[in-house]
This record gives sequence, structure tokens and C-alpha cells, in this order.
Amino acid sequence: MALAEKISLRNDKRPRSIILNDTTLRDGEQAPGVAFTTAEKVSIATALARAGIVEIEAGTPAMGDEEIAAIRAIVEAGLPASIIGWCRMRTADVDAAIKAGVSMVNVSIPASDVQIAAKLGGSRQAALDQVRHVVGYARDKGLGVAVGGEDSSRADVDFLVELIATAKAAGARRFRIADTLSVLDPDASFALLAALRATTDLELEFHGHDDLGLATANTLAAIKAGATHASVTVIGLGERAGNAPLEEVAVALKQLYGCDTGVVLPELENVASVVAVAAARAIPLNKAIVGEHVFTHESGIHVDGLLKDQRTYQALDPRLLGRSNRIVIGKHSGLAAITSLLAELQLSVSMEEAKSILARVREHAVAHKGAVGRETVTTIWREVRERSLLNCA
Repeated sequence: MALAEKISLRNDKRPRSIILNDTTLRDGEQAPGVAFTTAEKVSIATALARAGIVEIEAGTPAMGDEEIAAIRAIVEAGLPASIIGWCRMRTADVDAAIKAGVSMVNVSIPASDVQIAAKLGGSRQAALDQVRHVVGYARDKGLGVAVGGEDSSRADVDFLVELIATAKAAGARRFRIADTLSVLDPDASFALLAALRATTDLELEFHGHDDLGLATANTLAAIKAGATHASVTVIGLGERAGNAPLEEVAVALKQLYGCDTGVVLPELENVASVVAVAAARAIPLNKAIVGEHVFTHESGIHVDGLLKDQRTYQALDPRLLGRSNRIVIGKHSGLAAITSLLAELQLSVSMEEAKSILARVREHAVAHKGAVGRETVTTIWREVRERSLLNCA
């Protein structure tokens, strides 16, 4: 039995169907220096919908008329997804969301005592009263409502339970547990969500930030503990170190737990490209799932194994993402890679010639600090071949 199956069975929390709420157009755009035009927002939303995302947090209507118009443009695109507006816990923000034409709002309230003190004068009761008033107001306007607990990960758990119960009583369908400052680890994420799940049947969404590089792991732990929804962004775009990346969460849920998110996995590469261009952010070559080098191999030992059986050094099947393995020639290449490439190029070679070509290839890789292209390998083959023929003459 696989380790992932053992863990899932032991916790009896194997996830099956999880909704990913993409907030690239809201939290993602809050990344320093990122600013999407209306056309880019519509393009990103369209790519997300094509990838099977059914919930898109499209922006913050209270920012003003330009933002309202951008969100409305997404709504009017008629995408097969719920378009959500992010709001502070204020009726004026809800009114702005109504102007934007969204069907649902995420209304945010400080949950930790630190934030309650700074924003609400230290009164937990004020937070509860605002939730009752604003959630009730939004519901009366016909909106679906999620309540976002800002800084939930530093909140008193008993108060979170009270906050969730208040949100439910006021008509909210969901509560978002936000690890706003990235203070959780997977164990703490699991424990927090398990404690909250034990007290409510409300939809629970986890929103993780990545300051410690744990956003994906924390999100998976939260789902295992009972979260029904996960807040994500494409390539992890977001404030500071960003958020849990859509592509990582979607693929990990499928690969590790057989969990259905409805995401069309081969579309993830395109979505990442669309967002990266709009955000003017390069996708790192080694970025999990969507990086160019995820299925690229150079090491001689790895390539030799892959040529014999892909499973030796590739647990994630690239075909799942509409991609394929790629072998590059470089300093760490071995004879298997060289002979395989030469055979593909229909260039005959003896074993001694192959060894000479490999030595030359490694020298070239070190001198030029990079992979060695096919044209260069062909040139090296020709030179080695000519020298070999001269020696035989």
C-alpha cells in the first residue's frame, strides 16, 4: 500500500471533491508591481474557466469605478464560473460588488485579537455585530456570501468557532480560514481545520500564504482535515511570497489522493503563461508543475533509467499535464543519452567514438555554462568521426 494511501486511511479524511477558488485577479494582483488591465483580467478569467476553475475571485469592487468595470466585463463574458467580489465587512463594499454584477461576495473581518485591536478598537463583539449586519445585508440583496476570517491562524480558536456560528446564522454559506501571515505548518493547519470542522457543517475554505514555502502543504493538510474549498493563485502570485499555487494544489490532490477538483490539468501550462505575461513575471525553469524543466533530464544515471523504464525517475506522468519528457545533453550526461541522441539523429557511432563525443560534450557544457544543442553534438560527432577515419587510414 502506498504511503499516501496509508496516511489517508489512517486519518479517514481522504478528500474526494474539492472546489478551488482562484484569487489570482484579487490577491494575485496585490503582488508588488502587478497591475492587470481589464483586457488582461478577462483573458486570465477566460483561461481559468477553460481550465475548469468554477470560482473566480475577480477583484475588489470598492477600489472604484475602473475595478467595477473590469469585474463586470468578466461577469458579462458569460464564463462557466461563479464570479466573486472581495469586500471588507461594509455594506458600501457590498453595494460596489452589486454594481459589478457578481453573484457572490467574500466579506472579510479581522479574526485575530491583534487585527481586531488595530482595526476595530479591540472589540470582538464589534466583529460579531458587523458580521451579522453585513452578511444579512448581502443575503437580502440576493448574493451568496462567504465570510473571510482575516488572520484566522493567529485567532483564538473559541472565538473563531463563535465567528463561524455567527456567520452561518446570518446566512453565510462559507467561512474562509486565512493564514494571512503564513504562521502555520501542515500539522497546525490540520489541527486548526479539524477543530473547526468538528463544530460546523458550513463550507470551510483554506487560504494559505507562502512566506515559509508551506502554502501548498498547509492547504493539503487543511483539506485532509475537512476543508471543502481551497483558495489558490496561478503560479502562486500574491502578496509578499505569494499564495498556494493553483497548479501545485490541483495536481497534488490528483496525484497523491485521487481527488477531483474539476481542473483540466493540461490547461495549467497555458494558464500559467497567460498570467506570467500579464504580471510581467518569468516562470522559474524549475517551477513545480508548469516550469520548463519539470520533465527535463540530464543526469546520466537518470537518463539511462528513463530510457529503460520511465517509472525509474519520473513519478508524475507528464502525459497527465499534456507534456512529455525531454532529455538534454550536458555536463552530467552519460553514454546512454549520447548514443540515444545519435541514433535519433541517424548518426552511426562506435563505442569508442561515443566516449570521445561524451568527453567533448562535457567540456563544451562547462565552457559555455549550459546544455549542448543538437547542432553542436552533430558538429562534435562529425569531428570525432573524421578523426577516427583518419586514424584508420
